[in-house]
Amino acid sequence: MDTESLKGLINLKTLIFENYCCVDYDEDKFIYFSHGPRLFLPLTDLKVLDVTNSHVESLDFLVEANLTKLEMLILKNNVLTVINETIFKALPSLKYLDLSGNPFVCNCSNTGFIEWTIRNKQVQVANAFQYRCSSPSSEEGNFLLDFNVRLCWEFTGFLYFISSSALVLLTLLSSFIFHFLRWQLVYGYYLLLAFLYDSKKRRQGCPHIYDAFVSYNVHDEDWVYGELLHELEERQGWKLCLHHRDFIPGKSIFENITDAIYSSRKTLCVISRRYLQSEWCSREIQLASFRLFDEHKDVLILLFLEEISSNQLSPFYRMRKLVKSRTYLSWTQARRHKGLFWEKVRRALECGHEPGDNHNPLTANA
Repeated sequence: MDTESLKGLINLKTLIFENYCCVDYDEDKFIYFSHGPRLFLPLTDLKVLDVTNSHVESLDFLVEANLTKLEMLILKNNVLTVINETIFKALPSLKYLDLSGNPFVCNCSNTGFIEWTIRNKQVQVANAFQYRCSSPSSEEGNFLLDFNVRLCWEFTGFLYFISSSALVLLTLLSSFIFHFLRWQLVYGYYLLLAFLYDSKKRRQGCPHIYDAFVSYNVHDEDWVYGELLHELEERQGWKLCLHHRDFIPGKSIFENITDAIYSSRKTLCVISRRYLQSEWCSREIQLASFRLFDEHKDVLILLFLEEISSNQLSPFYRMRKLVKSRTYLSWTQARRHKGLFWEKVRRALECGHEPGDNHNPLTANA
């Protein structure tokens, strides 16, 4: 049937299709009930629709068919298996419904239709108590309205319980991890990235470009450029890598940091209280410490600009562990011995040993 066949029949009250089955239909010229509400759009006054034995698989076409005055709907002997009861909201005037002879599925997908059939008081569902199940095999031959819908609600409730319990546990676990283990996880994440990067560099056999990468906080930049850079580059001739001068524009910060650490023979950390509070400085020393433990070489030099006790380092567990296991340089203790201080730095850069023994006035221990 052409979609234009019913055009103009605005006063049509009754429409009967029997044995209408479009097996080989052209979508451009014909309409199939499951896919084409356009056929019924002109029939604004239709009151009776009989579509018997027409291979109808779905009632979705009724949603947009504009059959607001339809009172009687007959869909006997079709192939309807699941009925979505919300479709009948599009038929506010419906009073009679006959779905006899359809192969209904008796499972939770028809729960809504079963409850609607039993509870609704507006629509008479003809022979509803005679509708039988065709599947699944365990329900075949049973009456549709005898299906125990409580099992579906109990199963749904169980799923809700499991889902909500899992969500609560996940929330508690996430809160616990964030509060107690977040730094360990962050550290582990960057160690993994550093490991992958280190493996790549080893395969490529990349040479060192710099003598040292200087890790410092921007608030200590005046000291780095005024004291450290002047002494180590201009006077001693070392080639240093600095953030603002040597990082490559366009690369991610993490990639620049990793490149700088692995392209330098050593990493010189200029540590202050602001340094400890900096997220990126923390990542730099994490990557440098991974290289230290991975290569088993003295590639990390700790230089403290301020007096920071081990108690003050306690929130920074990785730094505290490094300080407890290594001798470090202290600028505050070197004011009277600057020449010796820079000599210790030179020796650390040159030979790869610790800056000095524990009793040297230029060094300190936690």
